[in-house]
Amino acid sequence: MIDSSKSIYIAGHRGLVGRSLMRALRQRGHGNVIIRTSAELDLRDGRATGEFFAKEKPNYVIVAAAKVGGIYANNTYPAQFIYDNLAIASNTIHQAYVHGVEKLLFLGSSCIYPKYAPQPMSEDCLLTGALEPTNEPYAIAKIAGIKLCESYRREYGCNFISAMPTNLYGPGDNFDLANSHVLPALLRKAHEAKMQGQHRLSVWGSGRVKREFLHVDDLAEACLFLMDNYDGRETVNVGTGVDLSIRELAETIVEVVGGGLELEFDSSKPDGTPRKLLDVDRLASLGWSASIGLRQGIESTYAWYLAQSK
Repeated sequence: MIDSSKSIYIAGHRGLVGRSLMRALRQRGHGNVIIRTSAELDLRDGRATGEFFAKEKPNYVIVAAAKVGGIYANNTYPAQFIYDNLAIASNTIHQAYVHGVEKLLFLGSSCIYPKYAPQPMSEDCLLTGALEPTNEPYAIAKIAGIKLCESYRREYGCNFISAMPTNLYGPGDNFDLANSHVLPALLRKAHEAKMQGQHRLSVWGSGRVKREFLHVDDLAEACLFLMDNYDGRETVNVGTGVDLSIRELAETIVEVVGGGLELEFDSSKPDGTPRKLLDVDRLASLGWSASIGLRQGIESTYAWYLAQSK
């Protein structure tokens, strides 16, 4: 159990996951939270990161900082995705070791698993096959972060753990059509189509690939649960254990938006990995499971989007 009187540094507190972690910590009454914006602390800068850790000496660290994006962004900026995420992981994890952090949680991504991994994907299938080419640079950087945690644990005895969340969504998501993920992109496109009186919603790909979606508030709760209850070497998948096709996702979004839109699939756009469903048995055996249903989560996310659009 983490001590609420001790300090915890949330790296990436202004991102989707970081904001949710901040909400969860406030609800717990954890007042000693250390934060820095990227303008105040560039985690890609090793010297600046070291000076920050030397000054603040956090007891706990959750690494939610990352450069993230959907298929288009990953394809367009591969060098930025691999460099930025490698630098963030290596600088933060190394300085946590140097300055005696009691416990660190590194957040990876389900895209670390092979493109054709057996479904559902267990933690043991890591590095057993080729990655999905459209997000390989990002995935490699995340795999490096996992291996950094494992290596510092093995050589120095650090209590550094890793969690692998599935596709995330929720309040505070990125709705930019150029670099957002599929759920917020479809939600915005459906809303705009409804407002403009259109009758069709264009969806990238075939609509047949399947994805799993986890509300970010569930992830935040899972992170704090792991900080309290897990000290193992093995990575831990965080998801719902349930997936659906992109067609089914788009149909649900259209229902939530209330637009009565006809779906139109753009086969010229990439599908990505055929299926990405996590095996969540390890986390379930520890005593945690997701509680926010997809329809409920999409409704709350849409309500947040509408409030921000006013």
